[in-house]
Amino acid sequence: MSNAESLAKRERQVMDILYRRGEATAQEVMEDMPEPPTYSAVRALLATMMEKGLVEFRKDSRRYVYRPAVSERKAKRSALKQLLSTFFEGKPENLVAALLDPKDQQLSNEEIERIRKLIDTDEP
Repeated sequence: MSNAESLAKRERQVMDILYRRGEATAQEVMEDMPEPPTYSAVRALLATMMEKGLVEFRKDSRRYVYRPAVSERKAKRSALKQLLSTFFEGKPENLVAALLDPKDQQLSNEEIERIRKLIDTDEP
């Protein structure tokens, strides 16, 4: 299992923040987190994520500015592969069947059309 596939909840939150912002200091990450931990905990989390190769940093005077080391597209694909493997026997058709199960939800014509366009263009 790769590092991107085994993200903990807080790590996913940090990655979401960094993907949205492009880059951020530990303070900015902490401010954007729901129910944020302490500043020291955020710094420790970022250090751990650096060791895993998920984030990298640059120095801006005395501050460390963090950014994703993995593209958002690659991270999404990795997470999807893990989801498929864990819950759907590695078969995309099982995932699609679960999404389209009428007992769970009803898709509008517009949603169905968007799905068709995504399939036709092969873009996430």
